[in-house]
Amino acid sequence: MLKLIRTPQKYVQGKDALNEFGKYAKDYGNRFLFVSSKRGLNDCKEKIEKSFEGTDAFRKYEIFSGISSNGEIERMRKIVVDEKIDAVVGIGGGSAIDTAKATAFYENKPVLVVPTVVATDAPCTGLSVIYNDDHTFDRYIFYPDNPNMVIVDTTIIANAPVRFLVAGMGDALATYYEARSCKKVDAPSLENGGISESAMALCKLCNEILFEHGEIAKTSVEKHVLNESVEKIIEAATYLSGVGADNGGLAAAHSIYNGFTEIEGVSAMHGEIVAFGTIVQLLMESAPKDELMKVMDFCYKVGLPITLKDMNIKAENIMVGCEKACVEGETIHNVVGEITPERLKDFVLTADVLGTRYYEEHK
Repeated sequence: MLKLIRTPQKYVQGKDALNEFGKYAKDYGNRFLFVSSKRGLNDCKEKIEKSFEGTDAFRKYEIFSGISSNGEIERMRKIVVDEKIDAVVGIGGGSAIDTAKATAFYENKPVLVVPTVVATDAPCTGLSVIYNDDHTFDRYIFYPDNPNMVIVDTTIIANAPVRFLVAGMGDALATYYEARSCKKVDAPSLENGGISESAMALCKLCNEILFEHGEIAKTSVEKHVLNESVEKIIEAATYLSGVGADNGGLAAAHSIYNGFTEIEGVSAMHGEIVAFGTIVQLLMESAPKDELMKVMDFCYKVGLPITLKDMNIKAENIMVGCEKACVEGETIHNVVGEITPERLKDFVLTADVLGTRYYEEHK
């Protein structure tokens, strides 16, 4: 298998970076559709509009429904055609960005990404997660290219609710361990290529930054302070995690998320469930105790789930999620050894017991 690595064409990050949006966007056309969440538009529109001063660029702002579904993608595609749009811009969190990416792909247009939170690694990846109208997981769409541009205004990220940053760290936490698992079994990356040493280096760096700067970054963003640790965590959760996942692959942690969306009452965010799934994956791999404890310590310190209760999941309801996580084609099968829903259930319950014990020992 030939090794392959892909990245966004352009990645821009820094304080008040959106003040320069128009300068960078002009390389992709003059008529723009902005697919945005309500909050994302409130956070970004003033800066974006100011960045276009003195130009004749056309801007169409459209609030999306809140979920990256087939119906919403079709609605945005119609706007692209009707308004003769040159480029699609996604503003907000993962679902807004995934909707923009899918819209641009089907209409053969460039896609520009403006994350306003870093709750997932969606901004830099060459895929979209598509959901059914009831918010359950439907499928992935894989694209031939990564986004044309990602521009991250860290002032906006630092002023978002801290839970989004923590969830982003949870998503990023899985990056190294899932890539390592894929490499062990010679599974392809999400780009359907072999996993390069460059990709593994990005994944490892992501992991190191999380452990070194995660707790400080969380404390800082709670006070809406932007500093070096926050900048590093934003880059890790956005660029290193996104490019790392694309070129390193997924394994059990993300399959567990996909499965757990089927469980009634679950209230956790994507990255929060992925973090718990990382603990489960380490148990599946019989990881050394010190490695497992390092991950659990990190989750505890930054506020990521280590028990089912943390995600509002009852133990008696997990089997439906385990069955969905283990269907043919899921990336959980990139972990060494055969896995069945019954075995996964045992690992999930073991993780829950360990997490409960951890809380008791750290009262």
